[in-house]
Amino acid sequence: MNKSQKLSLIRETGVIAIMRAKSSDQLIAAADAIRQGGVRVIEVTMTTPGALNVIQEATRRYGDAVLFGAGSVLDPESARAAILAGAGFIVAPSLNLNVIELCNRYSIPVMPGCYTPTEMLTAWEAGADMLKLFPAEVGGPDLVRAILAPFPQFEIVPVGGVDLNTAAEFIKKGAAALGVGSSLVNQKLLDAGDMDELIRRAAAFIEEVEKGRNGK
Repeated sequence: MNKSQKLSLIRETGVIAIMRAKSSDQLIAAADAIRQGGVRVIEVTMTTPGALNVIQEATRRYGDAVLFGAGSVLDPESARAAILAGAGFIVAPSLNLNVIELCNRYSIPVMPGCYTPTEMLTAWEAGADMLKLFPAEVGGPDLVRAILAPFPQFEIVPVGGVDLNTAAEFIKKGAAALGVGSSLVNQKLLDAGDMDELIRRAAAFIEEVEKGRNGK
């Protein structure tokens, strides 16, 4: 997929599954389940042991069927290593202009972490493709609506505090997509090997996104 196609898939899916785990085997198993539930965009955090190996293996295994990216990327060196391993997009918890510059150089979608309108505008002007609103639980869906009022051009992806109770409302208030962590994938589920529950949760989040898009 080229950059445009990757961004289109993120928008269409509406959910980015944020995955952390103790092992790469757990992540691969979870990726299978999440895909069955309809979520085709997965962020593997760089805090996961062997994260680059997981991204490389997953990208080789799934091809274009699932878009894998790297999260918790703090610097351009980590971003480049992730891209070389096959990461299709880069997500950061904070705003680092050098990370944006590097991703633009290689035509890789980049989503820096921002909270204030000034941070968001700075990131947007530097070439960010989407803006990770973090922590989104501080302010909630109404914050998305408030920011988009003067900045309708922004594509905001809330992360933190996004669950099945808030997902539709975030989308309804204008979020382009949602970053979903422990309310979708958590270590307890992975340790239990409860893939059926992961499939159910993924499908439920997709359903909530559709509700939000339909104004429900």
